[in-house]
Amino acid sequence: MINCRLCFLLIFVVLTPFFAVSQALQPVKFTTKPQVHTFRIMNPGYPFWGKKNSIVRMAPVLTALNGAAGKDGASSIQLKFDENVQVLVALPQGQQLNLPNAKLVIDSALTITGLPPYNIYSVPFKKGWQTVNYQNPDGFVAGVLKAGVPLPHQNAKLPDGRQWRPFITDGFTDSLQLFEIVGGPDKPVVDEGMPGTEDIQGGFEGGTCVKVGNTYHMFPTERAGQKGVESYHDRVKTRIGHWESTDAIHWKRVGTIYQASGNYAVVEEDNPMNDRRGAIWSYNAVFNEKEDRWYGYYLTYTVDRNIRPNHSFGRIWCTKSQTKGINGVGGPYDEGQLIMEPGLDSQPWEGRQGVASFYPFPVKDGWLGFYSGAFPYATWADYPKKLGIGWYIGLAKSASMDGPWTRLDTTINPIKSINPEFVENPIVYQLKNGVYITVFDGGPDGGSHHFPNMMGYTLSKDGIHWSEARYIPIHTKVKRWWSTMRTPLCLLPEGNNEYTVVYAAFNDPNKRFHPMGMVKLRMNPAVLELLVKGL
Repeated sequence: MINCRLCFLLIFVVLTPFFAVSQALQPVKFTTKPQVHTFRIMNPGYPFWGKKNSIVRMAPVLTALNGAAGKDGASSIQLKFDENVQVLVALPQGQQLNLPNAKLVIDSALTITGLPPYNIYSVPFKKGWQTVNYQNPDGFVAGVLKAGVPLPHQNAKLPDGRQWRPFITDGFTDSLQLFEIVGGPDKPVVDEGMPGTEDIQGGFEGGTCVKVGNTYHMFPTERAGQKGVESYHDRVKTRIGHWESTDAIHWKRVGTIYQASGNYAVVEEDNPMNDRRGAIWSYNAVFNEKEDRWYGYYLTYTVDRNIRPNHSFGRIWCTKSQTKGINGVGGPYDEGQLIMEPGLDSQPWEGRQGVASFYPFPVKDGWLGFYSGAFPYATWADYPKKLGIGWYIGLAKSASMDGPWTRLDTTINPIKSINPEFVENPIVYQLKNGVYITVFDGGPDGGSHHFPNMMGYTLSKDGIHWSEARYIPIHTKVKRWWSTMRTPLCLLPEGNNEYTVVYAAFNDPNKRFHPMGMVKLRMNPAVLELLVKGL
């Protein structure tokens, strides 16, 4: 056995160079002209005024440096320094910085959506106003450091940003900010160890939150799992819980709406031999004013141990509260009626996982409902195992909330104007001006999934044609306790243009339990009017 003190010494010797290189650099303040856009090097960060390209990866030494670029797309800017400095200039690979004493210090230092990897050059400048010429409209200043700070050459080996699709971030990509982040807890509001979570192994995902009087009612998918069984089973043995709160921060679990069987499929195809309620997800509570009772739309899956995805052949059920009136939100509810399932009218984009969620909303001549699909088939010849990648939504229509629901045709479905690769668990509201707003899960950024990792929203005048997604940067005003932002459960109006959002997230990729968070937003009516004009 190796001596423990020797082990520590060996680890220290091996890792010391890494820490020396990875330790973040200390920025130096500088003064700018009005036509200069300033920003921070962060994920996501926004180096270009009026463009959708965002920083999504950076070499650790660059974290939180202050950057600058021209608002007009110029290839040079004027900055004032109070001391001699070295300026870090970022240029896309393939572009050489031809300035006296310019030195390449970091290869592949930044990943920016839609663009090649960026290299970093160090250039010395003297005290006072100076013109920093980065010689390319796609270049920018990535930071300013004290003169003489050692910058040994390194290769950060960050990936090519062209793997990411550029996206709109509310208030950063352009000057339009519909939602101001008012604030919220810098930690989860429901987390492992809190009362009510004792037998929930995997935490939470998806569902809805509604407000009745002064009480919030949350219906999350609880990944109950089973002690002693691997975390994969958390995605199978699920249930729909009912939680209550008076402030959307302190929650009490009051009951279970549905419990999945947790039984795995016995055949790979969609066959009645399988238990089609092996997993239950995405309970969406919607009040039916005509019937004066709450309706619940929820999803059941067949689950398979050996096929990706393990959730397959989703089915949508509509249930009704047996207690009439707005206060009957807690039920009891029966199993409900099956309203949408895989069949002859399914469309290939729905894939092996579809139908994967459902949310209805009223329109001029009846009702529309968003429904989801994932792991699409290119053609039906690919059924059931040859899967593509994509998380899509489409629309179904009905004369009433009870159905029957009919899928709109493929001239409309799937709806790719919002985001052509990922929209999941959409929830729809109609604002006072009649415009529809949908909030949704914008997709994770990690592994092979290069999505915004923020909740998104989209607008529509008619419920059919939807705007390009805009993503809400909660991390800019609330301490980021999460690693992956997941599903918003609501956008609840509180008066004075303020809204409450309860959301699911992962706070540690290595932690089994996935908690819930909350944030308050304030809508800007003037920006809403401008965005609606562009629809």
